[in-house]
Amino acid sequence: MLQPVILSGGSGTRLWPLSREKYPKQLLPLVGDESLLQATAKRLDGLSAVTEPLVVCNEEHRFVVAEQIRQLDRRAAILLEPVGRNTAPALTLAALWALRSADPVLVVMPADHVILETEKFQQAVRQAADLADAGMAVTFGITPDCPETGYGYIQRGAPLAETSGAFALKRFVEKPDRPTAQGYLASGDYFWNSGIFVVKASVWRSAIGVCRPDILAACESAAADWKTDGDFVRIVAEAFADCPADSIDYAVMERITTGTAGLPAAAVIPIDAGWSDVGAWDSLWKVVAKDADGNACRGDVMLHGSVDTLALAESRLVACVGVRDLVVVETSDAVLVAHKDHTQDVKKIAERLKREARGEAHSHRKVHRPWGWYDGIDCGERFQVKRIVVKPGATLSLQMHHHRAEHWIVVRGTARVTCGEETLLVSENESTFIPLGTKHRLENPGKVPLEMIEVQSGSYLGEDDIIRFEDSYGRS
Repeated sequence: MLQPVILSGGSGTRLWPLSREKYPKQLLPLVGDESLLQATAKRLDGLSAVTEPLVVCNEEHRFVVAEQIRQLDRRAAILLEPVGRNTAPALTLAALWALRSADPVLVVMPADHVILETEKFQQAVRQAADLADAGMAVTFGITPDCPETGYGYIQRGAPLAETSGAFALKRFVEKPDRPTAQGYLASGDYFWNSGIFVVKASVWRSAIGVCRPDILAACESAAADWKTDGDFVRIVAEAFADCPADSIDYAVMERITTGTAGLPAAAVIPIDAGWSDVGAWDSLWKVVAKDADGNACRGDVMLHGSVDTLALAESRLVACVGVRDLVVVETSDAVLVAHKDHTQDVKKIAERLKREARGEAHSHRKVHRPWGWYDGIDCGERFQVKRIVVKPGATLSLQMHHHRAEHWIVVRGTARVTCGEETLLVSENESTFIPLGTKHRLENPGKVPLEMIEVQSGSYLGEDDIIRFEDSYGRS
């Protein structure tokens, strides 16, 4: 039995301004119409004996993750991390969850990678599953096509007799300088580190216990009282907060190559399946479709005399004239212009925005909620205007604001509004007023999305001015 484990904890700061803390790159449709998370959830479709996936994600992203899985018309257990502790604790939690009822082979996949050739990937998974079922820990090495300095590398050892095309895992090496990377490429013995692993749940639990008993102990304490809430799986937050942070590579896989006693044998299977970790904008440019001049565009983009340029537009026309090797990314509240050779430094802008406590670091203008979304259209001193869309059948919390009043105008659909002791239906082209300090609730009782314009007025308009009395989504 194969258990997909999708690690969805990345932040993707190098892909700012599309990727942000509250809506990171794995939730974005960067290649095709589906998000990277959705593509990962479908990556093992067609293989036999595959269970529903287990997604490990940040608690803050839980509703968006659940909605994206629902859009695929499938189910997943969504294990919520109250804090990020890197990939080794995340995999340990996943293994403990799987071991409650079985001992499956875990196929561990980051949610933010691209694999263009699914059939080749699945063939490698079949090989890896056979080795893992026999007690080995397996990783995939990406066949390099250039002396890349932005990836870690894996060196292969001797071929394995058990499986054609698999090798003993000799060692992991850090991101090299260019001359070293050129030597790796020329030797043919090195592969890019994919960050994808295949291992039985019991084998991982034993290995992490040998290498990092402190991580295992913290995860077992956190998992001592699993709580399920629909598709969500919650752990003991205080226990997991005490867990040390470490990656799968550092915690276990590198120690296997040094001969640490009590650990399983490890193998690497090379794959050439159109893989990319989409770690920066130049990586995205490499994997998306391009025109005859090497330009890749999405949205309302016009190019003239431009070469090898990536241009993405979300909300307005973007025009590029006579440019080469540029990345231009437009969103409703930010524009990035960068040379492709410097896209790794985009994270410096994201870090500065965070230091300066600017909203562009963590949120888009359009903010997703479990009931739908809202878009901040305009704001000024003592007023704010939002466009709100509520999904059919969805209900906002029963709430109250200390510092603002709200005026709601229905543009499409029908709203059921609770205002104090009164409940009323508000139809298209009608409006209602919510006075400051009044308990209120908004519901969409209809079959189509409810679209509204909300005008807020008051002395303080922050999102933290909400007192919730009842909430269908477990928010405090």
